[in-house]
Amino acid sequence: MKWNDFADLIGFSRHKMVLREKWISALGGFLGIFAIFMTAQWLLDPQVAVYIVPSMGASAVLLFASPHVPFAQPWNLVGGHAVSALIGVACWRWIPDFTIAASASVGLAIGAMYFLRCTHPPGGATALAAVIGSDKLHNLGFGYELAPIMLNTLTILAVAIAFNYLFPWRRYPAHLNALLEKNKQAKTTWPEPGPIDHADFVYALSHLDTLVDISEDELLEIYAIATRRHSALAAKSGS
Repeated sequence: MKWNDFADLIGFSRHKMVLREKWISALGGFLGIFAIFMTAQWLLDPQVAVYIVPSMGASAVLLFASPHVPFAQPWNLVGGHAVSALIGVACWRWIPDFTIAASASVGLAIGAMYFLRCTHPPGGATALAAVIGSDKLHNLGFGYELAPIMLNTLTILAVAIAFNYLFPWRRYPAHLNALLEKNKQAKTTWPEPGPIDHADFVYALSHLDTLVDISEDELLEIYAIATRRHSALAAKSGS
C-alpha cells in the first residue's frame, strides 16, 4: 500500500497550513480558556468550575482551530451545551443506575442535538460531567445549566467572536466570512468560468489559510456532483 493510500485510509490530512495560522489558533485557544477560568473563578466556586474545563477545551479547538466548520457555529455551541447540560442533570437525577445514567446522558445528548440541529461534539462531555461529577456539582441540580455551563459557553463565544474578527479570513460566525467573500467577489470582474477538474479543487484547497474539514473522498464526491450538474445544465441549454 502506498503512503498516500494509507494516509487516506487513516484520515491523515495532507492539507498544508501556513505557520501563522497555527500560531493564531493556538493563541485563540489559550485566550478562550483563560477567559473561562478567570470568569469562573470570579463568579463561581473553583471546585465546581473545574469540571466544565474538559468540554470547554474541546469547544476551544473548534472555535479557534476550525471556526468555519458547522459544529463550531454559535447555535451549535450554545444549543449543544445547553441541551446536553439539561439532559445530563436529568439522567443523574432520574436514572438510578450510575453506568446507565452516564451512558444515557451522552446518547440522549447526541440525539437531542441532532433534532435541534445544534450538534456540538463537546456537548457529550458536558452531559457526562453532570453524571460523573462531584457531590458539589450534583448539588447544583439544574442550576448546572446556567452556572457554570451557560456562563462559560457565552464567555468563550464572546472571545471567539472578538478574537477571530481581528483576522479578516477568520471572521466568526462563518456567515460573516461568507458575506466578506461575497462582497469581495461582487467587486471583482471574473472571466467566464470554464470546466474544472479534480486537480483544480486540490490546488484551490492547498492555497487556503484556514482549515477545511473535508477529506479527499468527500472532495471527489463534491467534484462528481458538480460535474453531473454542469453536464445536465449544458445538455438542457443545448436542447
